[in-house]
Amino acid sequence: MIGRITGTLIEKLPPTVCVDVNGVGYDIDVPMSTLYALPETGARVTLYTHLAVREDAHILYGFGTAAERGAFRELIKVSGIGARTALAVLSGLSVAELAQAVTQQESGRLTRVPGIGKKTAERLLLEMRGKLGADIGAAPHAAPDSQSDILNALLALGYSEKESLAALKNLPEGVGVSEGIKLALKALVR
Repeated sequence: MIGRITGTLIEKLPPTVCVDVNGVGYDIDVPMSTLYALPETGARVTLYTHLAVREDAHILYGFGTAAERGAFRELIKVSGIGARTALAVLSGLSVAELAQAVTQQESGRLTRVPGIGKKTAERLLLEMRGKLGADIGAAPHAAPDSQSDILNALLALGYSEKESLAALKNLPEGVGVSEGIKLALKALVR
């Protein structure tokens, strides 16, 4: 098993990158979140990897963090979720957002990912419960129930999930739902 690769980034052709390791170029499929975090070509890079051996191919998947690789490995264990769909999930959601969706059983977040329908999202939530760690996705300053209500309110008002989650991170500890919505809206207007 190839667990990690360090070398020179020589090519970016989404969703694949090529990393030169002592003269050998490895084509590695990565989620978009990892691709965006990579430096310019020619720079040294380290990727955590997962090698999938199939009858017709050996495919190397790369991730910027060990947590992303761990989430990928849990995702591909879910029936109906292949490696491409797992990459799509990690491209659309951070590991923390995925863990939060699983913890709060929010299938709506998952159905926004291309290739994930309602039934697949519900199966994924059921099979992944307790596997990503309950606190990974929890916001540090808001109670889980109020955080979920505030997030849903912001989404209903038309803010993107990314904007809404960024606003939630800055809320004071123990804030109530109505006060949290007001504070989040003030942060989003700036």
